[in-house]
Amino acid sequence: MKNLRLKAARALLDMSQQELADAVHVSRQTINAIEKGDYNPTIKLCRAICRVLGKGLDELFWEDEE
Repeated sequence: MKNLRLKAARALLDMSQQELADAVHVSRQTINAIEKGDYNPTIKLCRAICRVLGKGLDELFWEDEE
């Protein structure tokens, strides 16, 4: 499933995929794969992304249960 919440949070800060990747020490391709839903990041990477974007884990990575 695509991670549109991550993409939106990144865009809100006017941050490119490369800038986010540099901030969390991964490749731009990794950020792209996460946003496309092709890669399931480790909890350590999720937490690093959340810190940079100023969001909580549940805001960016947990799926809503219905």
